[in-house]
Amino acid sequence: MTKKIAVFFGGNSNEHEISVITGMLCTNLLRGADRDVLPVYLTRENKMYTGEMRAVTDFGTFSKKWKELRFCDGGLEIPKGHKKIPVGVALNCCHGGYGEDGTLSALIKWYGIACASADTALSSVFMDKSLSKAMARGLGLPVLDGVTVYEGEKFTAPPFPFPVIVKPARLGSSIGIKVARDGEELQQALSLAFSLDRSALIEPYVREKRDLNCAACRIDGEIRLSPVEEVFSRDDILSFREKYEGGEGKRSQIPADIPQKIADIVQNCTKLLYESFRAKGVVRADFLLVGNNVYFNELNTVPGSLSCYLFGKTLTDSKNFLLSLIEEGLKTQSPKPTLTTGILQSPVFTGKGGKR
Repeated sequence: MTKKIAVFFGGNSNEHEISVITGMLCTNLLRGADRDVLPVYLTRENKMYTGEMRAVTDFGTFSKKWKELRFCDGGLEIPKGHKKIPVGVALNCCHGGYGEDGTLSALIKWYGIACASADTALSSVFMDKSLSKAMARGLGLPVLDGVTVYEGEKFTAPPFPFPVIVKPARLGSSIGIKVARDGEELQQALSLAFSLDRSALIEPYVREKRDLNCAACRIDGEIRLSPVEEVFSRDDILSFREKYEGGEGKRSQIPADIPQKIADIVQNCTKLLYESFRAKGVVRADFLLVGNNVYFNELNTVPGSLSCYLFGKTLTDSKNFLLSLIEEGLKTQSPKPTLTTGILQSPVFTGKGGKR
């Protein structure tokens, strides 16, 4: 039986709908390349289904024709009838939640499936904005000051002046992010963050800044970097609405209209992150440009649209990009064999002459 490409999307996340869009984009691009694709839809209740899934509009309501799935050794299976579906490689399109925090990648690895996306360690660390900042600082990358506050912890004022920006530590797509200009607004922003997450990151708010990003992947064994993109915003922060619902004005520019020196810094920092953590799949690093200073902001291990648009201008380019990621994922090395110590058969535990 031919092994399939399993494309995972959806999940118990505030970015569920965006994940469906990314998942169907990738599923249909791979189908267009005549690949045998298995769409795997994760519900908000953490159940998995597959079926006739062709468009984003298919997910307005739950279809009774979809078949429930569960993991099995080397793939997935339909519990009713125990029909096994061998999977050659998995592609993670789940933004946020258990899809992007390393949980899904751990399950994929547990069941012996190759993966074309970021692994568990990278995903779990960079899902948390506070840990991301610590990791980046450890590599010598410039980051803004920040302080982490945990739910239930008494906190009155940050160690830097207002205004500040408050972010739920483990959410994406600008969900729950607020600017606070005084202590009262800070408490309101923290209440919002804690309604969505158990910790929040507080940083100085910089009004005169530019949002830049750069994606990285490994193709044919070599790290490839995208051009630097600048994303525009008319509000205090780059909001969910501006990211996904459009609106008036230009949304982004590729490549960004910045000096080559700045573009080099952004690309070099992105490459350093990818190399240092031996990343897999495609990731996107986000930065803030303040004057002539570049600050690392966060790393997305499941970026929107898997950053296909940053590596080509056409659907054919995107299709070929995904195929390259799949081919690289198939090269995933098998785990090293484990040792058997024999200690459980020793006299100490069998009661055959061992000393008490």
